[in-house]
Amino acid sequence: MEPLVNYLLISVALFTIGVYGLVTKRNALRMLFAIEIIINSATLNFVAFSRFLSTPSITGQSIAMFAIALAAAEAAVGLAIILVTFRLKNDVDVSELKELRG
Repeated sequence: MEPLVNYLLISVALFTIGVYGLVTKRNALRMLFAIEIIINSATLNFVAFSRFLSTPSITGQSIAMFAIALAAAEAAVGLAIILVTFRLKNDVDVSELKELRG
């Protein structure tokens, strides 16, 4: 059995990669992928903590399944918005989208 620390280190690495992708990239698709990586990091934490609790429960797996469903919905809506933006502007650079500001 692998210790919990290994799972947490992988989760921290995924989270760091995701935050780096959000901070440095201006392409909407790359930002969407970075958000997906962050969601996967959180899902890994839920499953790992659920597995290594002293009293076994399926709460972590249930939350992980809910997070996966939310990530799929977020990807579908995000890709639809990006597709419409690309059709209108022929670019997916988020710094160029001035019309979305309030």
